Amino acid sequence: MTNKIYKNGSLSFVIDAYDQSVYDSKIVFSTQDIGTAKLVFRLRKDGVPLPLSAVDGKLVLLFNNGSKNVRNITLVDKVEGIAEYVLDNNEIKLYGKVQASLNLYYRNGQALSIHEFTFDIQRNLIDQDIAPAAEFYIDDFQSLKKQIERMAAELETDIQKRTDDLQGNIDEITKELQKQLDRMKEKLDDLEALETKESAKAKVAAALETAKKYADVHAADQKIHVTEADKEKWNESQLAKITMDSGRVFYRSSSEVTDYNTITQTGMYLIYNAGVNGPPSFNRVFLLVMSYGNTLAQIAYESVAGKQAYFRFRKTDSETWTAWERQLTASDLDVIWQKPTLQPSWKQYAPADGSIHTVRFSKDTSGVVEIKGAVYGGVLGLDTPVFTLPAGYRPMQSEYFVGIASSIGTPGVPQYHRTFIGTDGRVCIQSSSNTSNPVEFLSFGFRFRTR
Repeated sequence: MTNKIYKNGSLSFVIDAYDQSVYDSKIVFSTQDIGTAKLVFRLRKDGVPLPLSAVDGKLVLLFNNGSKNVRNITLVDKVEGIAEYVLDNNEIKLYGKVQASLNLYYRNGQALSIHEFTFDIQRNLIDQDIAPAAEFYIDDFQSLKKQIERMAAELETDIQKRTDDLQGNIDEITKELQKQLDRMKEKLDDLEALETKESAKAKVAAALETAKKYADVHAADQKIHVTEADKEKWNESQLAKITMDSGRVFYRSSSEVTDYNTITQTGMYLIYNAGVNGPPSFNRVFLLVMSYGNTLAQIAYESVAGKQAYFRFRKTDSETWTAWERQLTASDLDVIWQKPTLQPSWKQYAPADGSIHTVRFSKDTSGVVEIKGAVYGGVLGLDTPVFTLPAGYRPMQSEYFVGIASSIGTPGVPQYHRTFIGTDGRVCIQSSSNTSNPVEFLSFGFRFRTR
């Protein structure tokens, strides 16, 4: 078997989840690379070749005409992670930008999206729609044949260039083409004296007519020519980008140390490192920047659990930043209730009607402590606390509150009690207005700040 020759387009991919943007490979094939256009994939993961055992490779190809092919790749070296695919004779003819995606499907049910990338298939001159200049069959004048062919090719190139430059000036193009046609006819008249074949003359005329028709159609095509209105529209369009061309946010990888003070351009970012001058305890942040002149705002959203958000501003002096402030969310309003340990002689009040009066306390995100419930049976005074609040749940200074007390023994007269909460966490019922049954029913319903 003879050895085959290939035009190799080599692609080295590292499999990770950090940057999966579409990769422009710069690979260019020709529509005449029939059976020779080969894509070679070299796959690595975690610094070593990716094994290709027990796996099927699929290459998805999306061509410029909208067609899509899903092809099996050939696993060349399963140990070194090398695979390849040769474009078939139909695919190589679909010229233009080709979008591609390489995927691996393992026999155990797992799958990997290796990478998305693009490459180009250029239309070879031999495949162009414009008919080439006709061949001349001059029995004893091969040199003249080559000269005529060169002149026809130059004419075709000149026609293309002029139609592109003049952009729709049909009258001027037609005038110039007519001059070229007249010159070619003069050459044909000269060939008559050299006894050229009549078929050569007919081929040249047909080629020139095809070229003229192409020029007329091209010049009249308003879709590919830029108008003054189009130019004005583009000149007035927004010039700055707030995302990458793919629509994804600007990315700062884990290998960087991002300084938040330097991110001042309006846009959306993903900061995948702890960085400096950032919000507290964040190492994965979606950052929104809004800038106008020297003043700007940064809003940071924690991207793992998605429950914390901070914001800050830079003042008009372009140097001074405000401190990061946390924005409270609905989940921040949720609290955890705890039951204290009641001191000796104090008991949990449980009324006969079965309503809930459980003694409990909580603290919200803003540092506000709330105490609820009711007790009975203890000894009043500052030396006999009902219970003691733990550290972090104590007031900034001693607090006094008035609560509802039982009116048993003095019916028809509302009763109250005085509660003391110290900075050491003691919760004491100092006194009660009910002298007959002072500890029959004593309720809590107090709130205070810890900071």
